[in-house]
Amino acid sequence: MTYSSVAILALLVHVIINYDVISNTHYRHDTPTASAYRGFILSVLVFYVFDGAWGILYEAHLIAACYADTALYFVAMAATVFLWTRYVINYLKEKNLFITVLSALGWLFLAYMGIVLILNLFMPVMFWFEGNRKYHAGDLRYVALAVQVLMFLSTSVYLIVTIRRIEVRSRRRHVAISTFGIAITVMVILQVLYPEQPMYSIGCLLGTCILHTFVLGDVKEDRRLELEEILQREQQQEQELGSARHMAYTDSLTGVKNTHAYVEAEQRVDRRIAEGELKEFGVVVFDLNGLKQVNDTKGHEAGDDYIRSACRMICQQFKHSPVFRIGGDEFVAMLEGEDYKNRKVLLAEFETRTEESVTSGGPVVATGLAMYRPGRDNSYRRIFERADQRMYDRKGVLKAMEE
Repeated sequence: MTYSSVAILALLVHVIINYDVISNTHYRHDTPTASAYRGFILSVLVFYVFDGAWGILYEAHLIAACYADTALYFVAMAATVFLWTRYVINYLKEKNLFITVLSALGWLFLAYMGIVLILNLFMPVMFWFEGNRKYHAGDLRYVALAVQVLMFLSTSVYLIVTIRRIEVRSRRRHVAISTFGIAITVMVILQVLYPEQPMYSIGCLLGTCILHTFVLGDVKEDRRLELEEILQREQQQEQELGSARHMAYTDSLTGVKNTHAYVEAEQRVDRRIAEGELKEFGVVVFDLNGLKQVNDTKGHEAGDDYIRSACRMICQQFKHSPVFRIGGDEFVAMLEGEDYKNRKVLLAEFETRTEESVTSGGPVVATGLAMYRPGRDNSYRRIFERADQRMYDRKGVLKAMEE
């Protein structure tokens, strides 16, 4: 049972350290290298299963079952070697003679093992069992092991030779993958010397532990850094979009919301009315008196200052409400919450300040307030029209005061 114990222990350790690779679909769909690595890890897992079962069946003298398990053992070994070549090729991302030869050897080895195992059904060229128990390895089995030594060892040498050509942060991975090849090479040689010992499983366990520590750990770190870069780019894009949206919805002269923002706000109020969500809501319409006269007598720069002064006065008074500039000399404030509850006081104070401006020469701003009437106002426009009419009434009063 020693043989099976080693293989089963290797299987358990393999599943534990590679659980995220085995179960996580990220390795199945992410990149060709990650997909190839996951395939290799799964093939090693299957190999351990058949290797562990072999010792149990062999000790139980179940020769027919042991024969079938041995054939499947070699199929899993062939798949492991082939998928290893796929991983190395995808990892290196190179096109040269070595990669071409390695790829061809991977396919040839897979085909060779398939042909030999079929042939072994008719003549013992790969393995056979003598009598009720004794296992014998055929010559072609040693050919298969020799080809593996050639493939693993040549890959290790190539990685070591080319290590100077790659960036520093990737060199540790090169060394780890090369070390895997050397470990497997040593264990394959020992497997030849001791065919009834689980040397191949021990080599795979050592190699995959090295890969998990030095290759997969680096890959995860690279992935984390990549995700951080993506997150930073997304945050930057959001900031740029927010900045662009702010510019698109802000009046360049006064800094308050412009007509684009006003149209959207009007649509939102209409939706809230239609859905029955709007309860307490008011609209104040503002219009500047005397802007044309300022422009004609003092110039447009003075007129712009006049508009900005009036806007500041509105924002200071209705500080909890969004203010929109909807025309050259016309503004709107939408009242909710605290400003809505204090609307009469706020409006009275604003009108007092405006009347003082008539004599002091400050901005003269006509105002009109209207409140939402549930059940009677079916749109924002009806509220606005009432406020606009009251603003015109107030405008006339202010003109009379100025005269």
